[in-house]
Amino acid sequence: MICTDQLGRRIEFLKPPKRIVSLVPSQTELLVSLGLSDDIVGVTKFCVHPRAIRNQKVIVGGTKKVNFEKIKKLKPDIILCNKEENTKEIVTYLQEEYPVHVSDIFSIPEALEMIEQYGEIFNKKTEATTLISKIKLEKESFDGFVSKIPQKRVAYFIWKDPWMVTGKDTFVDHLLKVNGFVNVFGDKDRYPEITKEELRSVQNLDLIMLSSEPYPFSEKHINELTNISNAKVILVDGEYFSWYGSRLEEAFLYFKTLHEV
Repeated sequence: MICTDQLGRRIEFLKPPKRIVSLVPSQTELLVSLGLSDDIVGVTKFCVHPRAIRNQKVIVGGTKKVNFEKIKKLKPDIILCNKEENTKEIVTYLQEEYPVHVSDIFSIPEALEMIEQYGEIFNKKTEATTLISKIKLEKESFDGFVSKIPQKRVAYFIWKDPWMVTGKDTFVDHLLKVNGFVNVFGDKDRYPEITKEELRSVQNLDLIMLSSEPYPFSEKHINELTNISNAKVILVDGEYFSWYGSRLEEAFLYFKTLHEV
């Protein structure tokens, strides 16, 4: 079997892979949703869904730094990576020894493409097709909901010290647009640092979102930004904005709640 990952790299298998190492938390959750839990042998310390997964599998490190010896002992048939979450060095090293599938996702269509690819690779076409159909139905319903509400100008924070927001060419920015939000920093590249003065100067800012990941924003940070901007400041579940696997099935119901604040 030959497949192509989202970087256009050809990967060849003699049979469907049965020993999987996943170096991407959202993709680990997707594997479980597709019924592949028993085939997972290694995960990262950030693979927190489902909750018990880290107690059941070997932790091989994080997303930026892994223990290659631990991976070698697991004798994986395939390793799952992501272009943004894992480093080029990790992929380059691992692909010398193992088939490595790299996802590259900045939009919902690309997320659905990855799910379809997993269905092919792991002989889970029915499960993948069912999940894709559910996500498409949820998005279609949500699109109708968003079309009837006024746009809000928003800023989405991911880090503090330095303050960092989400800019263009990111999956989060794509989902902000799906929500009908206008990202006031959407003209900046990727994850720009901004000063308090820059935030204060933004005109007609309606909503500031403080993501739960990668920085663990809490209530105390709401007060800090409320003193800088007149916009409403809320905490948001960052997993719904940045996990691009099976989490998308639930994401649109969560997004509706953000339009009620």
